[in-house]
Amino acid sequence: MKIAYVFAHPRSASYKLGQMILPQLEAGTHRVEVVGMFFFDDNNFVLRKGDPIGERLAKVAKDTGMLLMMCDMCALERNLAEGEPRWCGPDGKGRTEPGVVRTKDTVDGVAVGCFPDLYEALGGNPPDQVITL
Repeated sequence: MKIAYVFAHPRSASYKLGQMILPQLEAGTHRVEVVGMFFFDDNNFVLRKGDPIGERLAKVAKDTGMLLMMCDMCALERNLAEGEPRWCGPDGKGRTEPGVVRTKDTVDGVAVGCFPDLYEALGGNPPDQVITL
């Protein structure tokens, strides 16, 4: 079974991912294929360069081909990206052409985007289930 995780609730990345899911992924005992992880709000901070959880996660992602993506607006607000929101303009209205945003000071292999980017990135390897933590 293929799974994608969405880290939306407080401490879901630092605690649930860092203390439960990641150790299982590293040991090969998680029992599902994790194809992607999407991070919201302060959960993005585990993806900072030098963060112990983020560095370990980046290694797993590189070894497995798993997608790691930060919410663009959340990453911009937390200084983990630079540029502009991908699909929302400064006036709060949706865009038809994406803005340019890049990760900043994150672990290797992290992407930044919004839901359309997530759907596109997982399109070639879609999950069977999405779990929001």
